[in-house]
Order: sequence, then C-alpha cells, then structure tokens
Amino acid sequence: MAFFLLLEIPPIAALIYQDGKLKTRHFVSSMGFAFSISPKAKGARKKRKMLGAIAGDIIGSPYEWKNIKTTNFPLFTPRSRFTDDTVLTVAVAESILEKADYVSKLKEYYRLYPSAGYGGMFRLWASSMEDAPYNSWGNGSAMRVSPVGFAFNSLEKVLEEAKKSAKVTHNHPEGIKGAMATASAIFLARTGSTKEQIRSYVEKEFGYELSKPIDEIRKTYRFDVSCQGSVPQAITAFLESEDFEDAIRKAVSIGGDSDTIACITGGIAQAFYGEVPEEIAKETMARLDEKLRSVVEKFTEAFL
Repeated sequence: MAFFLLLEIPPIAALIYQDGKLKTRHFVSSMGFAFSISPKAKGARKKRKMLGAIAGDIIGSPYEWKNIKTTNFPLFTPRSRFTDDTVLTVAVAESILEKADYVSKLKEYYRLYPSAGYGGMFRLWASSMEDAPYNSWGNGSAMRVSPVGFAFNSLEKVLEEAKKSAKVTHNHPEGIKGAMATASAIFLARTGSTKEQIRSYVEKEFGYELSKPIDEIRKTYRFDVSCQGSVPQAITAFLESEDFEDAIRKAVSIGGDSDTIACITGGIAQAFYGEVPEEIAKETMARLDEKLRSVVEKFTEAFL
C-alpha cells in the first residue's frame, strides 16, 4: 500500500511510503517540474572526501591565463595549485560546520590566504571593515557553494542556504542564481537524479540554456567571470561527461576562467559519480596545506 504526504513548502515534496517505509521522494518545483529521488541512490553516491570542486580548481589553475582548447592536457603540473576558489569553498564548509556566519568566515580566510588570487571587488570587501555586499554577478558565488549542496538534505534548504551564502557578497540576482543553480545541481546529482532530470530542472528553474554542445562552446568561448557566462558552461561540461576526470577535462578545455569553471563542474561531478578518482584525490590533497586538509576531513566526516 502506498500513499503520498504532501509538504506545502516550495518546491513541493511528495514522499511515497510503502508498508511504512520511504520508497521514493517526488519533487515538484515552483515552475511545475517534477522529478524523483530514490533513497538507495542517495546512499550509493556518498563516497570519498569533499574534493570535487577543489580538484577542479587545482587542475584548472595553470590554464586560467593560458587557456588550452583541448581535453588532452596534463592534469597536474608544477604550476597546479589551489586558488581563491578552494580557499572560499573551504571557508563555506567551515561556516557550515561551525554554524558561523558567512561574512566573518570569508573575511577570516581572506586574511589567512591573502595571495590566493581573489577578484578585485572581493579583495576590497574582504580587506575592509564594511560588511555590506557589493552587488556582484560574478561566478565567485558559484565557485564556493559546493559544500551547501552536500551538507543539506532537502532541495528547499539547499536553495535557501545557497542564496544565503551568495548574497553576503553577490547579491545581484545573477550572482544568487548562479549559486542556487550550482548547489541544486549538486543536491540532485547526489540524491539519484539523472543527468536529463538535472538538465531539465536547471533550465526550467533558472533559465540557463544547457543544450549547446561543449564542442560548439569551445570554438568561440572567451574569458567570462559572470555567473550567466560561466555557470551554464560548467554544468554542460558535467552533463556531457563520462566520468569525473572527463568532466574536469571538458570544463578546462573550453577556455575562459578555467579554474573556476572546473571547480563548479567538479563539485557536481563528484556528487553524481560518487567519488574523485584515487590518484586525483591524492594529488589534490597533497597540494593543500594542513589547515585546508583538516577542514576537508572534518566536513567529509560530518556530511559525506
């Protein structure tokens, strides 16, 4: 015997129970899009450390200013290093772990890692006594949001927290949208949604166009730090991928803001494929300092 329990919260969730046990979660978004989540699928994809976004950042870092329009490149070189993408991802993770406010953590991590390669507006904000956001539409809100997609266990909470994490700096609608789209894609990926379901949800909820193939994007893509000019491309790299490594290679291959695009792609890819390959994980962890490694380990223990 099965029945539905409707929760009147956006997005509306319908939980299907059979013989007293939760079998499937069905969600209907605010725009009417429906999808399902299997609890078994959710459990099957929780593996390894919180390294997808960080690995993408480190792998993409040598190519940010020297774009490479091919998927055939060394994953790690002597110039592969963590950047502000990793630093602020870990800052968000620690904020969640400690239930600390995002403003204080972001500024704390800026002071700890002042030369990580921040954008000009963020640097001015983080080094000032001012806490008010600066209306950014940049992709910094999306690059740091992956912990939100892993830490919270309902789509509505993920969307709420992604908005909260973004608007402390990126309170422009496009900056908020980029973070929410990325975090929701991670949540859907780790809870059993198919790539087509993820694509449909993101297109309908956020208006991103995700049908243009990576091979076509690569031909004309240029450096673009806006959410609207980089988040859709990062999600597309994941959607066309065959595994985690392939996702990162496709993300870097389009050019542009390579470390950030690969960072966004990496978080979603880890959520979907369930792990970062062992050799990539080892190389990634080896490039983090003790502070960053410690937070990764603690977050993994708490949420993954």
